Amino acid sequence: MQNYKLTIEYDGTNYLGFQVQAKGKTIQGEIEHALERLFREKIRIISSGRTDRGVHARGHVINFKVSTDLKNRNIRAALNTYLPRDIVIKKIEKVASDFHAQYSVKDKTYEYVIVLASIRSPLLQRYAYCCNYDFNVKAMRKALKHVVGKHDFRAFASKIPSDKNTERTIKKATLNFNGARLAIRLTADGFLYNMVRNIMGTLCLVGQGKLTSDDFRNILRSKDRTKAAPPAPPEGLTLLSVHY
Repeated sequence: MQNYKLTIEYDGTNYLGFQVQAKGKTIQGEIEHALERLFREKIRIISSGRTDRGVHARGHVINFKVSTDLKNRNIRAALNTYLPRDIVIKKIEKVASDFHAQYSVKDKTYEYVIVLASIRSPLLQRYAYCCNYDFNVKAMRKALKHVVGKHDFRAFASKIPSDKNTERTIKKATLNFNGARLAIRLTADGFLYNMVRNIMGTLCLVGQGKLTSDDFRNILRSKDRTKAAPPAPPEGLTLLSVHY
């Protein structure tokens, strides 16, 4: 059995998220269906994580094991033929048998994009949170610094993990602004459910002047989900990369 690592890009607009569900289309479901068509057997993939409904990815990583004589390029070509146009296998590699797409992760990078516009853009609204606010970017940058480092992110978790460990380490947090587009990138050793979107929803309140940077810090320290804002819309979020 050979262990294969795949890097995937997808537009999550038309899916219920990555993970297979009882009903509805998912990224995982489409990929496993394509694998079954190619290898004539059911193959369960291992994912680096899961993305929510409507969230996108440029560098989602999975792995699976199969016995085959097919070359990597032929596997990739065949899978991309079977997959819908909004999902593509960008890269396929043979890896060691103990490689695990989830447990081998060192860190992940997400990007959240906000477009400031008085009129919504049909071309941008699938891949950004389009809104008409006069954000205080300086205040947002100041608040964003509070998430860097190891913290208990319970206040920004929509669901508490079964092991109840809500500590994560954000290694890097940046905000780039060009006058109409904000791009916030977070790199961490792991993320809780809806963590990025909940951080972004609360950060947007800072940008609107409804919260201060100190308020944001206090919400983080409170470990109280009810004190933070609702999650920002999913279409602005993209998983950029997973590092091993």
